[in-house]
Amino acid sequence: MQTSSKVTFSYLAVVLIWSTTPLGIVWSSESMHPVLAVMLRMCLASVIGLSLLPILGIRLPINKAALKLYAYSVVGVFGGMMFSYLAAWYIPSGLISVVFGLAPVIAGFAGQKILGDAPFTKIRWFALVICLLGLAFIFKDAFNNGDNNLIGIVIVLIAVTLFSLSGVLVKTVEIDIHPMATTVGAVTMSLPLYFVCWYLMDGQIDYAQWSQRSIGAIVYLGLFGSLFGFIAYFFILQKLPVSTVSLVTLITPVIALILGNQLNGEVLTRDLLLGTAAILCGLALYLWGHNLLNKFMRVRAI
Repeated sequence: MQTSSKVTFSYLAVVLIWSTTPLGIVWSSESMHPVLAVMLRMCLASVIGLSLLPILGIRLPINKAALKLYAYSVVGVFGGMMFSYLAAWYIPSGLISVVFGLAPVIAGFAGQKILGDAPFTKIRWFALVICLLGLAFIFKDAFNNGDNNLIGIVIVLIAVTLFSLSGVLVKTVEIDIHPMATTVGAVTMSLPLYFVCWYLMDGQIDYAQWSQRSIGAIVYLGLFGSLFGFIAYFFILQKLPVSTVSLVTLITPVIALILGNQLNGEVLTRDLLLGTAAILCGLALYLWGHNLLNKFMRVRAI
């Protein structure tokens, strides 16, 4: 397979995996405790990953810098993922994906504090206001649908904040490491934390209650969502411009909403659609607002 074909295939794989992950989270948790579902998913990903590393000739470093990288990654792999699963108890899968669309904006704030990135420009502040407006519509919809939806929104906001923070912290570690080694190291390091949380929050394993759909979703997420999805993402990040990769965050919420509606009977209300549209518009302005402004100024100057 040529390099261009590999990039195209990997890009489509990331879009597909990220679009189906929220629905997979909901389905995997429908017949068992959410923390047990995510723990089983990570166990599967760890076992497969650790088995593949020697076969592929990829080294798993265990030096100080590598352990620091894994620990920072665990903030997202454990914190972000666990709260996403808990949110699935309260809100539909499509909404989880929409709120996760805020990740680049939250990462932008964290980058200013941790990496010393440049402060937001006026365009990005305006984009943030649009995103917050969209979030207000979503909160309004959640309020109309009961307290459980409001709880779910708050939980998924915690999840996306931890996920975004993890991505910024990872950038502070200077190390030459294969993306698969990073993924396997972080997933494996997160397992004791998942086990403790599951034991304290539930601690029950009732095989008789597990549905085939839950088991299938766990296998799918363990193999693709936790392993191959990240490998494909890091691959396209190396081969494509950041702006092109960022399109994924605009495409996946739309597909996730459609899948949730068609496959899981999730209702698409007016406020939810308005909120989604505002967040996606704000995100697009945040990512490409300066390019659009520069093109406009060049056209005016001609």
